[in-house]
Amino acid sequence: MHWYEKLNEYFPIHEMKSQEHMETLLEEKGDIYQKDEGPHHVLMYVEDTDYIFIDYLFVSNASRGQGIGKKLINMLQEKQKPILLEVEPIDKDDKDSARRLKFYKREGFNHASRVSYRRRSLATNEISPMEILYWAPNPRLDAAEEEEILNYMKRTYQRIHTYKDKLFYGKMYQPVDEVLTLKSTPEEDILKSI
Repeated sequence: MHWYEKLNEYFPIHEMKSQEHMETLLEEKGDIYQKDEGPHHVLMYVEDTDYIFIDYLFVSNASRGQGIGKKLINMLQEKQKPILLEVEPIDKDDKDSARRLKFYKREGFNHASRVSYRRRSLATNEISPMEILYWAPNPRLDAAEEEEILNYMKRTYQRIHTYKDKLFYGKMYQPVDEVLTLKSTPEEDILKSI
């Protein structure tokens, strides 16, 4: 199965980029937008000079529990840069949502509980709230660190998520400052109850 089909079958429509968008990112932003693919996994990520953003991480159902996801995360952690990713809030109807959070918690990720991410899906026209998780080689877990995470996410949103959006989707995503903001007080840590 083609790598895009694997991602498209697993991730909800409101989270997916089009195949044309992703292939263009690999071609035109190949200096930072990367793909690591194997028979049982697909990892799409941004590696910038000072951080990594995991765009998509897929491990096939048949291969879960074999350490593939852990190896991929460890490969990125060895680069000694902060790693960020977006996750859906826990959905009681989706067993994978809690399982994903448990996995990232085991791998040392923290919840950026002051970062708000609310993007309108161009596919569904619905607001999709997402939570931001991060791993840092030397975590500070302070307000300045979450501001840094917000800035990394804004860079990713502008350079990756909205790259040529009008061309690929016929319309544009919301402005970055409307989608990503810093809350004055942190929300509940979604990893605490996992």
